[in-house]
Amino acid sequence: MGDILELFLGLILGAILMYWLFSLFRRKKNREVTKHQSTILLDKIRSVCKLVSVEGDFAEIHHYENTREGFMSLFKSRKKALIVVKAKAHIGYDLAKLDLKADNVRKKIILTNFPEPEVLSIEPELQFYDIKNGLFNSFSPDDMTKLNQEATELIKQKIPESGLMDTAKKEALQAVLLVEKIVETIGWRLDYSALQIPDAKKQILER
Repeated sequence: MGDILELFLGLILGAILMYWLFSLFRRKKNREVTKHQSTILLDKIRSVCKLVSVEGDFAEIHHYENTREGFMSLFKSRKKALIVVKAKAHIGYDLAKLDLKADNVRKKIILTNFPEPEVLSIEPELQFYDIKNGLFNSFSPDDMTKLNQEATELIKQKIPESGLMDTAKKEALQAVLLVEKIVETIGWRLDYSALQIPDAKKQILER
């Protein structure tokens, strides 16, 4: 009778031990899967990288003139042109700069800070009129490269007074919604409560 009891107790203890080991392994595996999910999700959000929210068109007229001296400054050769600069500027957000951290227990991504809008790209187009080359001073491919750079810098200086940055800030809500949709694709939740969003705009996000 004692042997049977010992055998019975041994089977019970063995079953409890196996269940404990199985539960421990399952929790560890779930933690690993959840951690892997959060890593993939954060990488997925950052891989979106740059998000264009505002596009602006610019047009400027630029008078270009260059004088080259030669023969001990006794001879001058001048080239000039009237240049119409048309450019398209893209303002938006670099999502790689988002401050994100994962709460693996509650399966949520916490957004603690959102970056300021920035100039993502400027695409200038130059049209030349009234081109006049000097005898020893004519337009070269290097001039075109330099003029494109100067046109880009000119447009960049015009952006702050254009109001595009303020418009882009208003579109930040749409960027937050995009991040939220990405997070929801694997059943997680985006927590952006740390962001300072006016109540009226929060209602838009919560719809």
